[in-house]
Amino acid sequence: MASTDMEADSTYQRIQENWAAVKDEVAQAAMQSGRKPDEVKVIGVTKYVDATWTSWLYHSGCADLGENRPQVLWSKAETEGFPQEATWHMIGHLQTNKVRRLLRYQPIIHSVDSQRLLEIVAKESLANERSTQVLLEVNVSRDASKTGLDPDTIELMMSTDLPEGVEVVGLMAMAGLGGTEETAERQFHQVRELRDRCSKLSGLEMRELSMGMSGDYQQAIAAGATMVRIGSRLFQGLLH
Repeated sequence: MASTDMEADSTYQRIQENWAAVKDEVAQAAMQSGRKPDEVKVIGVTKYVDATWTSWLYHSGCADLGENRPQVLWSKAETEGFPQEATWHMIGHLQTNKVRRLLRYQPIIHSVDSQRLLEIVAKESLANERSTQVLLEVNVSRDASKTGLDPDTIELMMSTDLPEGVEVVGLMAMAGLGGTEETAERQFHQVRELRDRCSKLSGLEMRELSMGMSGDYQQAIAAGATMVRIGSRLFQGLLH
C-alpha cells in the first residue's frame, strides 16, 4: 500500500475515533444534566478541513455538517462524490447576495441576524416553492464586535407576523469572549429564557437552541442546548 493511502486510512480512522469520543462526551454531558443523549444534536463544524475530510466525518456518522462561509458550503456540496444526504447548517454570517445560491442545498440557517436577511431568505424560499428552517442569532453578551440581534429586537420580531417562506425553529448564540464557564452558562440560560418568551409570543414551538462549541458545550447542554457546534475537537491530532 502506498504511503499516501496509509496516511489517508490513518486520518479517516482518527476522524472516526474523534467522532465517537465527541458523541460519548456529549451524551455524558446530557445525562449529567438530567437529559437524554438524543436531545442534543452535534453539528460537525468543518470549516477547518477540505471536502475529503468533511465526507469522512459524514461517513463516520456525523450527518449534520456546519459551515461558516456559504461559498465553502456549496463548493463542498458540489464536489464530485460528496454525500448528497448530508444535512447542511449555515452557522456563520450570511450576506444577502449569497442567499439564493445557498438555498439550493436546503440548509438550516442558524445565523439570521437581521429582519432584512429574514425577509430575503423568505422571498428566495418562496420563489423556489419551499420553506427554510432558520434560527435567529442573538447577541446575548451585547458585544459590539459580534453579529446578532439584541434580545429586545428578537422579542419584537417574534411578536409580529413572520414572513411566509421561513420557519423560525429557535435561537442561536455564542457566549461572550473571555468569560468564565459560569458566565457562559448564565448567558446560555438567558438565551433559553428568551426562546421560551418568544415561543409564547409567537405561538411557535421554537424547539431548537443552537448553543455551545468545543470549549463550552457542556455549559450549553446544562442550559438546554439542542444543538452544539463542535469543530476543532473532531479533528484533534490532525490539524497543525
